[in-house]
Amino acid sequence: MSSPTITRRKALATLAGAALAAIPLARAATTSDSRTAMPPAPAANPPSGRLHHSVCKWCYPGIPLAALAGAARDLSLESIELLEPAEWPVVRQAGLVCAMANGTTTIADGFNRLEHHGKYVPSMIERIKACAEAGLPNVICFSGNRGGLPDEQGLENCATGLKQIAGAAEKAGVTVCMELLNSRVDHPDYQCDHTAWGVELVKRVGSERFKLLYDIYHMQIMEGDVIRTIQDNHAFIGHYHTGGVPGRHEIDETQELNYPAIMRAIKATGFSGFVAQEFIPTRDPLTSLREAIRRCSV
Repeated sequence: MSSPTITRRKALATLAGAALAAIPLARAATTSDSRTAMPPAPAANPPSGRLHHSVCKWCYPGIPLAALAGAARDLSLESIELLEPAEWPVVRQAGLVCAMANGTTTIADGFNRLEHHGKYVPSMIERIKACAEAGLPNVICFSGNRGGLPDEQGLENCATGLKQIAGAAEKAGVTVCMELLNSRVDHPDYQCDHTAWGVELVKRVGSERFKLLYDIYHMQIMEGDVIRTIQDNHAFIGHYHTGGVPGRHEIDETQELNYPAIMRAIKATGFSGFVAQEFIPTRDPLTSLREAIRRCSV
């Protein structure tokens, strides 16, 4: 059985749409002031000896955020991510955190063009400050599409813009993560589409508060050799996303990646951050999510 076609780009474009009908999945949460500085409580009874687990909301368009937050807590997740500031209080009320907040850049339009810096530098600084006040650890950003821009020029332009926000991130204790995405299937022309390009960018920015979001699904499509790449470049990675290849569905035997082995490799690097499930379920969504967490709990 296949699911309707959905991409993160489409999901983010409709994020502010009308609320979906409530479903009896879990207790609903009420909102509170999103500027409250107190960080959220940890998830209840997290399994010992495992990585920190998160899930991306956009993959569950049929589940209201409050219901998903209650279900996530019951599954011992610690985070729901890729959320806007108005949504942060909902997960906080469930005792969760948003481990990767939405930034202000877009996949197509990011830091790789100097003409965007006047917009994205101040807006990202404000988002970084908001994350710090809410107790959130990370915020996402994107390179933007090439549009004919050579990779070297894109690197230089991204570094120029990111250096302007790095000081604010360091002061706030919030890590800005640029996501590695594939340009073959899902995001044609996206510039930050290879680990080596992203690692070079991290080196040029030169801040402990700028790292990569290594999306395992995307980088399997672009490069393969996932475990060796993680082992060689883990110092430049601040966050991970999952997804089955091909299709970005469940991370089980229906796809080609060995996720338990990948998670063991990540854990062996000493990584202490979050791994977020970012697959699109084709079966009962919470059953698939539960199974994915089990596979990634190493």
